[in-house]
Amino acid sequence: MIKNNKINFNKKSILYILCLLFIIFLIIFFVSIKNIISWKKDSFNSDILIKEQFEDTNILESDDNEKTEVIKPEKDIPKENPYWDYIKMKLISVDFKDLKKKNNDTVGWIQINGTNINYPFVQTNNNSFYLNHSFNKSKNNAGWVFMDYRNNSKNFNKNTIIYAHGRSDNTMFGSLKNILKSKWLDNPNNFIIKLSTEEENTLWQVFSVYKTPTTADYLAIDFLNKDVFLKFANKLVNRSQFNFNTSINENDKMLTLSTCYDSREKVVLHAKLIKRESN
Repeated sequence: MIKNNKINFNKKSILYILCLLFIIFLIIFFVSIKNIISWKKDSFNSDILIKEQFEDTNILESDDNEKTEVIKPEKDIPKENPYWDYIKMKLISVDFKDLKKKNNDTVGWIQINGTNINYPFVQTNNNSFYLNHSFNKSKNNAGWVFMDYRNNSKNFNKNTIIYAHGRSDNTMFGSLKNILKSKWLDNPNNFIIKLSTEEENTLWQVFSVYKTPTTADYLAIDFLNKDVFLKFANKLVNRSQFNFNTSINENDKMLTLSTCYDSREKVVLHAKLIKRESN
């Protein structure tokens, strides 16, 4: 009799465990479905906004003129170095009138060769709002491209930082992951970033790309003195997974792009200012 009770008890326990596992599976399944639908919806809404910005924004290439300043390197650069080709590249000039009407947080436009990155970027008083809000400030987990709230968008700091999500559909900074692939690295024409703001148009030469565990050690924007900055810059040069044969001096200004590679690592790109033109 006791033995039979034990068997019945074991059967009930097994059935209870199976039912519990089934319920857990259903919960996981429906949550996953909900997340997928939400991700698709956010992507769809972002795609509409991206298309609108391209259609409504006038982006021109500008020839060098009396307002153009080439940032001369302190050290001699060999004639075969692509720097001499880069400084001949045209800058982009963007009319921000309509963009500012749509979103008064708009501070610039960024364009990177060899990627899908060709967007207006924004800035507010924190680094969290645009992680889950789109360009029109609607709730959207795809977020938008934004400048660090500590930076001065009118007069770039020693290190200006721009963030965005690394979306798997290659929107926002999703295609920034390509910078670690040979297809991107094999083309020197990709090593240029173009920015346009209301104050000036600028050209930046890439000097470092890498993956790193989530850390804030590359996110300083201002420095106590030139020696501290140079030590910081050399650390980033040495961290690069590719040798760009590009040096940094104490008077340079740098641009940092940062996005998630996965849940544990970031993809980071650093570039230095080599040409500017006031608007």
